[in-house]
Amino acid sequence: MTHPTSTTSTTGSTTAPARGLRDFYENPAVPVASGTARSLRQARMLAAALAGTTGRTVLDIGCGDGTAAATAAPLLPGHRIVGVDWSQDALVRARARLPYVVRGELTDGGLPIRSGAADAVLFSEVVEHLVDPDAALDELRRVLRPGGHLMLSTPNLAAWYNRGLLLAGVQPVFSEVSLRGIHGRPGSEVVGHLRLYTARALREFVAASGFEVVRLAGAPFHGVPRPLRPLDRLACARPSLASILLLHARRT
Repeated sequence: MTHPTSTTSTTGSTTAPARGLRDFYENPAVPVASGTARSLRQARMLAAALAGTTGRTVLDIGCGDGTAAATAAPLLPGHRIVGVDWSQDALVRARARLPYVVRGELTDGGLPIRSGAADAVLFSEVVEHLVDPDAALDELRRVLRPGGHLMLSTPNLAAWYNRGLLLAGVQPVFSEVSLRGIHGRPGSEVVGHLRLYTARALREFVAASGFEVVRLAGAPFHGVPRPLRPLDRLACARPSLASILLLHARRT
């Protein structure tokens, strides 16, 4: 969950509604990640995909404060990691963690990166904040070389506890009806989610955008109450039930 949008972190429209979302994501108090466990699992997937290579360029699109890229860096020796975000405030914080940062947006002219320049893209909890995810995936495909890797993570609408909440008539975790407060669901933090995916929907969406899905895995969510965390970790064995979806795809 990094600062997003078209109305979001790496996608930005300049309309009045987008301005409101931009202000929201510029607030340093807005949570920008689902936890270290997710970052580590995603980093290990990327390291496995790049095993046996060196000197590759990895873009962390919507890098926020650089936490995800900094977590991945020790597992990617010999590779260059570049953080990209539209938020100047986020980039100031990311510079403390990353050697390379670039300001860029997924829309309004696209990223300041030449076509096919990236060997891999980290897209960590950004897609759920986007007004136009189709355009965003098109831009990610453009900057990736043929066969390049996309590592995307996003909250799971069909997480094991959300299935029970919906049966009880309760708004699912991760879904939001307002940027000003929590209404009808558990939790206390507003994070600005605009779109949510199930495992099946995410697979189909990414495949339709010109990628071959290689693997779908699950990760736990740090916001799950402590007594339920063993169940949350257990659910990761079945990605369709996990709190967080981790998808590895390759550009066709």
